[in-house]
Amino acid sequence: MKERLDKFIASQTALSRRDAGKAIRDKRVTVNEIVCRAVDTKVDPENDLVALDGQALTYRRHVYYMLNKPAGVVSATEDSREKTVLDLLPPQYRRSGIFPAGRLDKDTTGLLILTDDGDYAHRMLSPKKHVDKTYIATLDREPDVDIAEAFAKGITLADGTVCQQGQAVCLGNHRAEVTIREGKYHQVKRMFAALGYKVVALERIRIGALSLDKMLKKGELRPLTEAETPLVFDRYVKKS
Repeated sequence: MKERLDKFIASQTALSRRDAGKAIRDKRVTVNEIVCRAVDTKVDPENDLVALDGQALTYRRHVYYMLNKPAGVVSATEDSREKTVLDLLPPQYRRSGIFPAGRLDKDTTGLLILTDDGDYAHRMLSPKKHVDKTYIATLDREPDVDIAEAFAKGITLADGTVCQQGQAVCLGNHRAEVTIREGKYHQVKRMFAALGYKVVALERIRIGALSLDKMLKKGELRPLTEAETPLVFDRYVKKS
């Protein structure tokens, strides 16, 4: 299906539609190696070669990025006071409509997916889809083995909110691996608080069967592969 040139450029870059139109009128855009100055030119995204400032635009209907979120950055598209996860996007990955699929608290680190696919994010975050989210929690003291039973039964928070059943495994060194399916505000921290623990640090390492790439340093990101993209909807089976 063909679409307007200015709309296509805006969808594939960080330019607004207005700025895309200006780039076209300023002779910065070619279609099939011919300069085009008409913003309403119709192009076939999958077959026409569109270039901006000499750089070909590879058509991607949607993008999916794996970010190793650092502490001190908020999971938002914009914030007047704080640095956001979108500020971490390098220029080659920027395009309009990208947002964090879900959120991690400002001081929580680890796996966060950035995308412009609203349906994908909705399916991943919907409680009805039962997508597991796995974290490594560092606590203020060594956790008791009883946390496994408590998480398996479902923990009632201080305000009376009842959390769904989850999983918890003691790892030693004041750490525990926790898997939950919900995404309530500060949920992991509040669940441990209900058991008498304080979470000192929290890192998300897995969503569904998609694990955080250990090669990514804090603040780094990369595109998901075609094989990785659907893994968030698969159940992760812990190997014995």
